[in-house]
Amino acid sequence: MAHMTAFDSDTYTARRQEAVELVKQRGLGGLVIGTGAEFAYLTGSWTSSHERLTALVIAPGGTTVVAPVTDIQSLGLEGATDVEVIGWRDGEDPYKIVADSLEDGTVGLGSSLTADHVFALQALLPATELASDAVAELFMVKDDEEAVELAKAGAAIDRVHERAADLLQPGRTEREIADELHALILEEHESVSFVIVGSGPNGSNPHHDFSDRVLEEGDPVVVDLGGALPSGYQSDCTRTHVVGETAKAPKDFLEAYAVLERAFDAACAAAKPGITAGELDAAAREVIADAGYGEYFTHRLGHGIGLSGHEQPFIIAGSDVVLREGMAFSIEPGIYVPGKWGMRIEDIVRMTANGIATLNHTRRTLGVNDA
Repeated sequence: MAHMTAFDSDTYTARRQEAVELVKQRGLGGLVIGTGAEFAYLTGSWTSSHERLTALVIAPGGTTVVAPVTDIQSLGLEGATDVEVIGWRDGEDPYKIVADSLEDGTVGLGSSLTADHVFALQALLPATELASDAVAELFMVKDDEEAVELAKAGAAIDRVHERAADLLQPGRTEREIADELHALILEEHESVSFVIVGSGPNGSNPHHDFSDRVLEEGDPVVVDLGGALPSGYQSDCTRTHVVGETAKAPKDFLEAYAVLERAFDAACAAAKPGITAGELDAAAREVIADAGYGEYFTHRLGHGIGLSGHEQPFIIAGSDVVLREGMAFSIEPGIYVPGKWGMRIEDIVRMTANGIATLNHTRRTLGVNDA
């Protein structure tokens, strides 16, 4: 994954300064961030050094990147005057370099660090903790530049979904359709994150991808698609269709879909700044449970999105995370009856001062002629 730097260098400098302030506020010895979305958010770089350690070290006194000398020129940090770049050669101990760049106190380790790096760092550091929550504080609220990218991503996947229904013809396999959707996503994105085409009973598996099952007239089909723009920002949207005439779908499916629409609408209406993630999950879940389908809504209501397809905040039962203006996340209630059918509606939304702005606008109803 070699996305371009999305924003100018001043944006990343400001983000790193915010991270330094967060470290100070939390009284940490520092943060150690591995390559991936968190690293890219703070540097603009999607570099990967494979099994060798590349790490961004955020300490109270400043910022360091520790990387193999073979990869320094690929980092793209030449203009980052606030970052000290320290190269290491094979045979040297990069973990000691990281440890020496930190200050006294508990050190937060980023979630993208693999286990070999985590254990090596823990052997040198007196106290460590998972830094997911701390790092999430930096990226959960999207700024205006990020909002523009997420809106572009939403429009891009909408254009794919607008063409999806015509592909769902009797006699075609899920795999054939998925291959075409893969190509359509690449017309609108730099890369494909996933393609789900779940027809008939396969739709009852929320994370089914696709198979050689042949579509039949009246089959419900769950189509969940996502990709990444050149900036790295992600799209993610689900629509449920019926092959051929909607009236030929199973009667119990059509009844349940009306419940799903009400649950989706209830969550969208409840989503206002100050609500907790758990309360928002409950807004949709209660509608589904009251209609008798509670056991068939088997996942959380939603997840944050940005440079990662799934990131905090997670819209999940029991969460006391307060949703704030600027946060971007999915609202995606689903009902899945094993062995029969499944259904999901998913939009990406961004919290505003008064509610949500929806970033996906394709038809959510089942009828071909419905608006």
